[in-house]
Amino acid sequence: MNVLAPVRRDRVITALPPCFRKEAALHTRPAFHPTVVSACQEQRTGTVGFKISKIIVVGDLSVGKTCLINRFCKDTFDKNYKATIGVDFEMERFEVLGVPFSLQLWDTAGQERFKCIASTYYRGAQAIVIVFDVNDVGSLEHTRQWLADALKENDPSSVILFLVGSKKDLSSPAQYSLMEKDALKVAQEMQAEYWAVSSLTGENVRDFFFRVAALTFENSVLAELERGNNTRRIGDTVRINSNESDLYLSTPRKKPKCCQ
Repeated sequence: MNVLAPVRRDRVITALPPCFRKEAALHTRPAFHPTVVSACQEQRTGTVGFKISKIIVVGDLSVGKTCLINRFCKDTFDKNYKATIGVDFEMERFEVLGVPFSLQLWDTAGQERFKCIASTYYRGAQAIVIVFDVNDVGSLEHTRQWLADALKENDPSSVILFLVGSKKDLSSPAQYSLMEKDALKVAQEMQAEYWAVSSLTGENVRDFFFRVAALTFENSVLAELERGNNTRRIGDTVRINSNESDLYLSTPRKKPKCCQ
């Protein structure tokens, strides 16, 4: 794919997309951090516009990882897709606050026999997206192990986490409500942001990936500024606003309880 291809008009982000549920959000600020806004206005974002941010998508077989990525990147849905072998990836270019920003979405295999192959591609992720099927309690329980595997190759203090419930269209409101309670608890335990989506209907898919892009961009700019200022560890850069009680990253993140 051509990394230098023009940014699509519908991939321009001028404001921070809202979270899905305040009970499990990385933060609930209505706007980008003022430091990030100033850096973009003054063109002090360093190499952020030239780098590619890696997002890995993990989860059980058939929970909808590939469908989720294809719905956003290609606006297509194929219920008869073939299971991912090893890994695959898509590249998406955004413009965030006037700065070019590229995401590399890594679609990893959920089959046990390909797990070792896929895990070799986990390293260097800026964000980890753990997907489960909202109609399958077992797939939610397995998200803890998927996170543990992904964190073996990444620094827990510098990567941002998202827990995504897929196939929301197949769940009745009552069934989903029960599952969501459990999912929110798991997300809080993981210190992850929770979302529920439907790749079939497209519900919340665009909003979710825009949120991923925006938060990853914000994190990247803050890290770039810290490298320049050298006033604190890079792993602490997303914790500047520590007065927010719901900001999971307001204190140095230890390995999530589910992975200990």
